[in-house]
Amino acid sequence: MPEASTAAAAANAPRSLAEALRARDDVALAALLHARPDLLNPVPGDVTQLATRAGTRASVVRALDRLDRFALQTAEALAVAPDPCPYPVLESLLTGGEDEAARGALPRALGTLRDQALVWGDEERLRLVRTARELLAPSPQRPSPTGLGPTIAEATAGMSPTRVQEIVAAAGLAGTHDPVSAVTALTGLFTDPERMSALLDEAPAEAHQVLERLVWGPPYGEVTPNPTPPVRWLRDRGLLLPVTARTVVLPREVALHLRGGLAHRRTAPLAPEVGAHREHRPQLVDANAAGQALAALGTVEELVKSWEHAGPAVLRAGGLSVRDLKRAASTLDTTEGSAAFWVELAYAAGLLASDGEADERYAPTPAFDGWCELPPAERWSALASAWLPATRTAGLVGEQDAKGRTLSALGPDLDRSAASEVRHRVLNLLADLPEGASPDPDTLLDRLAWERPVRGTSDLRARLAHWTLTEAEVLGVTGRGALSAFGRALLEGSDPAPPLAPLLPEPVDHVLLQADLTAVAPGPLGRPLAGVLATLADVESKGGATVYRFTPGSVRRALDAGHTASDLHAFLAEHSRTPVPQPLAYLIDDVARRHGHLRVGAASSYVRCDDDAMLGEILADKRSAGLGLRRLAPTVLAAQAEPGALLEGLRSMGYAPAAESRTGDVLVARAAAHRTPARSAPVPVPDGPPVPDATLLGAAVRAIRAGDLAATAVRKEPAAASGGVPAPGELPRTSPAETLATVQAAALTGSAVWIGYVNADGAASQRVIAPVRVEGGFVTGYDHTADEVRTYALHRITGVAELAEDQV
Repeated sequence: MPEASTAAAAANAPRSLAEALRARDDVALAALLHARPDLLNPVPGDVTQLATRAGTRASVVRALDRLDRFALQTAEALAVAPDPCPYPVLESLLTGGEDEAARGALPRALGTLRDQALVWGDEERLRLVRTARELLAPSPQRPSPTGLGPTIAEATAGMSPTRVQEIVAAAGLAGTHDPVSAVTALTGLFTDPERMSALLDEAPAEAHQVLERLVWGPPYGEVTPNPTPPVRWLRDRGLLLPVTARTVVLPREVALHLRGGLAHRRTAPLAPEVGAHREHRPQLVDANAAGQALAALGTVEELVKSWEHAGPAVLRAGGLSVRDLKRAASTLDTTEGSAAFWVELAYAAGLLASDGEADERYAPTPAFDGWCELPPAERWSALASAWLPATRTAGLVGEQDAKGRTLSALGPDLDRSAASEVRHRVLNLLADLPEGASPDPDTLLDRLAWERPVRGTSDLRARLAHWTLTEAEVLGVTGRGALSAFGRALLEGSDPAPPLAPLLPEPVDHVLLQADLTAVAPGPLGRPLAGVLATLADVESKGGATVYRFTPGSVRRALDAGHTASDLHAFLAEHSRTPVPQPLAYLIDDVARRHGHLRVGAASSYVRCDDDAMLGEILADKRSAGLGLRRLAPTVLAAQAEPGALLEGLRSMGYAPAAESRTGDVLVARAAAHRTPARSAPVPVPDGPPVPDATLLGAAVRAIRAGDLAATAVRKEPAAASGGVPAPGELPRTSPAETLATVQAAALTGSAVWIGYVNADGAASQRVIAPVRVEGGFVTGYDHTADEVRTYALHRITGVAELAEDQV
């Protein structure tokens, strides 16, 4: 009876991946399409097309890249196991009969491979998809991750029959009449534990040392034309087989015996635990993160404002030059790597872009002005919401691409599609910890490496995770390594501004003026006050309290922006909690008295001044030689330099000139003068096809089922003249007259027919339709495949066949 049950199970077992997929219910089929969305583009016409697409190299590689370590180890074990492989054999390869953790995790790993359509068949006949086997099986060019080599049959495939018989005889086996039976006998010896142990007991001690070096891989070794006696002993008995004149390989069967039947030296059935390394009070974490968030807002605003008037030029190949990145780092008082992050963050948030002019430069966008007017918590929310899904990777700046070109900030080659997924995964792992707990970064990286162990994929993910932890801390998503409350809200997709807003200090409307020409802002300043003070003074230090310093240059900058001395005195008196120091009042009056005494306009340029003695002083100054000055009148000097260069030259000489228009009026240089045209933020590069939603999955499953019904529906036996029954998957072929007659008859009787159809794009499909009207060269009917009424052109129908009576 057990034998009969086994035979019945074997008869009912799927014979192909398509049959295995056809046996799945709709929920399991939808789960496959959700896990491997590349199979949906376009939607397969039936299950056969789905199975074919699931076995293509590109799709299988993508699926293998997304397996966790133990699921991948299971697939690697199947690649070196017999095909098909019984479940007990697979279990032995992974556990050696002793690893209880691996035994307990194997059903989950095998279930993952089944769900991904990488493995099919029942537990007596597990089959790895052929493409996956080719990718994971060992070869001389691509060693297996298991460290195993080829089987005896594979290693002796090109060997002469005489040499095979010599190996059989040296191993103590009886000679055979053909190489196939000889290889079979040798395989039987090497897979028999008792006989194999007896053979190895005869080996010299040095031979065991040779085997120990090869047993866990790589299984290939080099030999001299005259090998040592231990190597010769192993080679003569087939324990080492020649690959080339100077290379030998350890056969898979021998290695498995020496390993105790294990495919891997170490398995990783369980994911590394990411536990709490340090614990802090949640309130302390949130406060620390809020401070970082406030600093991030100031950094981004300072960076973008520094590019308002003369932003850096765009390189010919796109991006920011090394010199301009260094200048940005100096402006922000940070490292170049950190500056690259802030530049990329502002770009991702749509706050800066290239202006598109002939002399293309980076400048703030119109969105920057709106962003500046938002409350601080909402401004931070905009930055963090742009950071989380972004695929541009600032950490790559300064490295070289595959062609040896240096990657630049804002350049075209910084997108890494895995960046967004890694950020989400890192934050999710932090969110799984208790509130206020921070992990050991090494355990977090170990966890990520276990989840995606494929070499290349794992290396990139580790680097992305490092950068994520750093960026999340400086941005304020985390505090002291732990996820903040508003960082948790960001991860969950809710607005992080409400939990952040109470933690940020209220903007202050005053400063403290000091006698040493400095002003202290005891907190973040309100927008109008901050704008005017940034023009009137230079930032000297940042922190909880910002220190501003007044200089002749900064006061002149305010005068150039249209402020008068009386405006500045009134502004300081209104916003200072301390009296205006006398040195500051004298500084403003002194600069204002000299401001505009000289006038610069376009001639190429000229200098105009009522004081001809001052003009004579300028002409006599050796520092003015490069400006090309000459006197046109007692009060006018002409210059060869452009107005802007003339202004800078005179200012460097200690004068305070003002620019004037063609009508003689003073030109006011107001802040925020240059903005790019409206620009949208960069779109993240997706990591493969988007994950389909439930609606698309449901429609795709219905289409596949309907197409499968059309492809597998039983047709009536056609007449002899009709050319016979088409092969499975082949479109029916009938003459135009037969096609017209059959669909007309079906329309009269209300029966369904099976048609082959080629659409306007040349795509062929099989469909089951119930015609209701045939006229004007078109047939209209209910399409069971699409589950709707459609109209088809008769000349595009390749053929038609009636369904068998039990199929109607």
